[in-house]
Amino acid sequence: MISSRTLLRAPRVATPRVFTQAVRNYAAPAAVDSKPPVALYGVDGTYASALYTAAAKTSTLDSVARSLQSLHAIFQKDAKLATIMQAPTLSVEDKSQIIQELQKHTGGQDKGDTVKNFLETLAENNRLSLLKGVCEKFGELMGAARGEIELVVTSASQLDSKTLNRLESAVSKSQYVGQGKKLKVTNKVNPDVLGGLIVEIGDRTIDLSVSSRIAKMNKLLTDTL
Repeated sequence: MISSRTLLRAPRVATPRVFTQAVRNYAAPAAVDSKPPVALYGVDGTYASALYTAAAKTSTLDSVARSLQSLHAIFQKDAKLATIMQAPTLSVEDKSQIIQELQKHTGGQDKGDTVKNFLETLAENNRLSLLKGVCEKFGELMGAARGEIELVVTSASQLDSKTLNRLESAVSKSQYVGQGKKLKVTNKVNPDVLGGLIVEIGDRTIDLSVSSRIAKMNKLLTDTL
């Protein structure tokens, strides 16, 4: 597994090669069939959208998505990587070595070097620090393209699969999910909710948490007294 320690002690290597026309095409106007399914905001959203367009043009969307999932998993396992990416003192050689290390963990799925070229583009523009966010935003684009709606269930402790399946079944039959849409279920743990659930469906939030009830009760008491 790649680690922050590996990157710090890695030997210096040659300067990255000159970017190809394919990399420069990230900024080119997108064809109709390669247009991202939803608009994203922020610099990481802009880069994720550009990568989506490039991958769509080369028919490598699925392989790029799998590669970015693998890269995102690395950040989840080693929080220090994000700090290293943000270092303003990274030299060209440092960035090249980081890219080489990251490539080893794309699972050999980078067809046509789309991800490699993209990583080099980030390095050239001093934007490697955006990689984690780009991975997440690209996942959003792929979910939208597949007709997925994200269902995020926040609870005080981890929910078992049976409970999550029941929630998924109930929500999928509700007015919040359009016909032909698929739910992508994620369970987030936040002890601050105390009990109950906070259910987020797309841009809608249903707060059924104990902490929310306590907050409402406190407000009622404050307004009354």
